[in-house]
Amino acid sequence: MTMKRAVKSLVLLAALLAGSAFAEELRIDTAAGAKTVTTPVETVAVFDIAAVDTLDKLGVRPAGLPANLYLKELSHLTDGASVVGDIFEPDLEALSALAPDLIILGGRSSAKVDATTQVAPTIDMTMDGDDLLEQARERLATYGRLFDKQAEAEAARKELDAAVEKARAAVAGKGKALIVMTNGPKVTAYGPGSRFGWLHRSLYLPAAIENVEAATHGEAVSFEFIREANPDWLIVLDRAAAIGSNEQNARITLDNELVAQTTAWKKEQVVYLPSGDFYIAAGGVQAMTRVYAAIGAAFGAAR
Repeated sequence: MTMKRAVKSLVLLAALLAGSAFAEELRIDTAAGAKTVTTPVETVAVFDIAAVDTLDKLGVRPAGLPANLYLKELSHLTDGASVVGDIFEPDLEALSALAPDLIILGGRSSAKVDATTQVAPTIDMTMDGDDLLEQARERLATYGRLFDKQAEAEAARKELDAAVEKARAAVAGKGKALIVMTNGPKVTAYGPGSRFGWLHRSLYLPAAIENVEAATHGEAVSFEFIREANPDWLIVLDRAAAIGSNEQNARITLDNELVAQTTAWKKEQVVYLPSGDFYIAAGGVQAMTRVYAAIGAAFGAAR
């Protein structure tokens, strides 16, 4: 071996050893149980909007993103990022070209873990919604560790907790609420046992109706149902607005003589939630903070 080649080999070996010295196997909790991730993660592709939202708060810019982020607050992240599919279907060819160190799936993309694992290490960070607030906190802490952003994660948690406490204080003693989702002219209702029941539980907010069917998309209801439930508060999710549909908006759908007979409508106690935050990015730390802030502001303004 020539002296020049020997020196080059030593330089390469030193670089490899230096890299391995800084690499760390980090054990984290995921929707599929504990997984080991090699850090640092330099290039990440993220398909779960809640994860994108939290990473944005931490100052982490994903290199690969879905074509549609749905939330205008996240639109700045598309600059310089590669489109690697959508929130339902990863583009494996685009992912291969990006060659990420890690792929983060969740929610609508979670079924694609086996496919994306063929490209790069993949974690499923789905949150099931049973205790979404606590899961959001846990994911925030995990991403803080994963991307060495623990200080930023702690600051974000304090902001979220402050919004929750303010909302809890605002709703206390203000009556019962009914969560409804409009999808154009259609209306579904959600109770404490539904996918949106975490809002009732985390705020100790009494429900106007306890036995609403706990289904993924709620229980289809009539306007007569809403009148009979007679909630003190209507908490409204406009699905069409969340997904960017041209269907009629929630205000038009609910503006009728039957809903007008409820206490909520008479007292102007109808809360229109930030739709994308509540429907698409639920569990993201910024999205959750905005949802709780909206609740706190609306209830806090009531006499």
